[in-house]
Amino acid sequence: MFPADEGYTDDDLNSPLNEKPGVSGGGNLLVARSVREREGPSSLAVLQARIAPLLKVDIVGLLPPEIALHVFAYLPYQCLLTCALVSKRWRTLADDQSLWKNLCLSRKWEWRVPSRPFPLGSDSFPEPEFAPEADTDDEGMGDEEDSSDDEMQADDSGFASMVVDIPTPSSSSTVQSPVGGPSRSARSSRTCHSTPSGFQLQSSAAAHHLKPDFKLLHQTHIRLRNRFTAGSYTLSNLQTRGAPNSHSNTIYCLQLYTYPETGKQVLFTGSKDRTIREWDLSTGSVIRVLEGVHESSVLSICVHRGVLASASSDHRVVVWDLSKNEPITVIRDHEDSVLTVRTYRFPDLTRQHVLSAHRAAVNAVAISNNLIVSVSGDRSLRLWDAETGALLRTFENHHRRGIASVDFRHPFVLSGSSDKHIRLLDVTTLQGWSTSPSADKQPPVVAEMGRGIVCEACGNSTGPGESSQPLPRRRAHEDLVRSVALGSEFVVSGSYDFTVKVWDRQTGALVADLAGGHTGRIFCVGSDYTKIVSCGEDQRICIWDFSHGVDTSFIRL
Repeated sequence: MFPADEGYTDDDLNSPLNEKPGVSGGGNLLVARSVREREGPSSLAVLQARIAPLLKVDIVGLLPPEIALHVFAYLPYQCLLTCALVSKRWRTLADDQSLWKNLCLSRKWEWRVPSRPFPLGSDSFPEPEFAPEADTDDEGMGDEEDSSDDEMQADDSGFASMVVDIPTPSSSSTVQSPVGGPSRSARSSRTCHSTPSGFQLQSSAAAHHLKPDFKLLHQTHIRLRNRFTAGSYTLSNLQTRGAPNSHSNTIYCLQLYTYPETGKQVLFTGSKDRTIREWDLSTGSVIRVLEGVHESSVLSICVHRGVLASASSDHRVVVWDLSKNEPITVIRDHEDSVLTVRTYRFPDLTRQHVLSAHRAAVNAVAISNNLIVSVSGDRSLRLWDAETGALLRTFENHHRRGIASVDFRHPFVLSGSSDKHIRLLDVTTLQGWSTSPSADKQPPVVAEMGRGIVCEACGNSTGPGESSQPLPRRRAHEDLVRSVALGSEFVVSGSYDFTVKVWDRQTGALVADLAGGHTGRIFCVGSDYTKIVSCGEDQRICIWDFSHGVDTSFIRL
């Protein structure tokens, strides 16, 4: 027996480690050797040798495929790309279409099988110098409530387009020339080129695939998103002043539209020349002209399920059947500057509700599901139930001045104002952001979606348990924001300052500042996953293409 203070027990002395072959019992020498073996590096080496094989076992690889895929389903796409580099087994799992399909569906990215490869393209038109003409029509945006500000323009032309909630869209610093022409490096990823380059004709075996490749779909969307973030685009003009068979006056409104039967995307535009034109984006040519009904400027259009509605300063709303190329009906219910919103039920277009609560002209409306949003010169935003006509909520002083434009995809509302700012609001949580650094009649602190609380006075963002962070970079427009478009990743705004701006939808950070395309006020913008389209008083239709050199024929826009 060792003394009790030696730290050993009888069990230690009787351990088989203390015995030699042919010798029973042990002794002080054997115990000391046992202690050295326990404490020495050889024991660690033995332990490591025993554990090492266990560490090399591919536990995920040993799992049944359905269980392994279930594990991988919790990974973001960046991790899946990394996992594909580990082994052949992991690559097979990480490339499984079910994983990438779920990632695409979570972002509402859909695969489209075209009836034929449908490349985007446009002809190059000459670009004569533009001299703004006097706008004498009384088709201006409605006056603001009790407005006496000298900044209000008497010739503020046209209303914002109506909007219906219809499904719609690696960084490169190289700008592509038209097919057959040399490519040139852009001085900056945000550089705008005044010479129209036309869309690059795009072709790929993927355009002929009948079986969806959701990994390709996801990677292409990520590439396009990175190009928007970097401001990498080519600029071309679908129309300029004086081009053959084009609009002969100011273009007030536009809408991108995809025919559900063919998957072909076209562009509709409405003009002061009283006509509506449909454009083939692959050739830059006019497909059809709707005319002979409106007696004044076409200020707003809305296309949905083969039906087009157009509104004019002649107080008429005309509903057209695109399959028959003729008007279905003409609505003459409005008699003056619009202070009300009227709803009609399809398909018979019977009168339904008159929504009257605004104190000044209603400048724009938008529809999402069974909800309607209206904005007005009275600076308010109002939310209505389309089925009952009930006023659900009023957001007074939503902007500091009259609101000129709106887009709505429940629960998010995007608005633009003559205060030169845009604002995004979640109508269910009342969180969002604004390009205004401060607002006299708005709370000094607004909640950033997913980014904590942002103090607009100091520009810091603080969330629960987070340190202060700089406010995302925002450079507001320098004039009235005439049109806004709400996308899944970004929001777009067009202004009387001749520029189009792209903003991060979540944070409100300025992503791209698109200048140089227009030489007059911008009246309408539209966008999808690949491009931005804008029009205005210079009679130009500018297409800012972020998909140059990338096959997007399989993307549902």
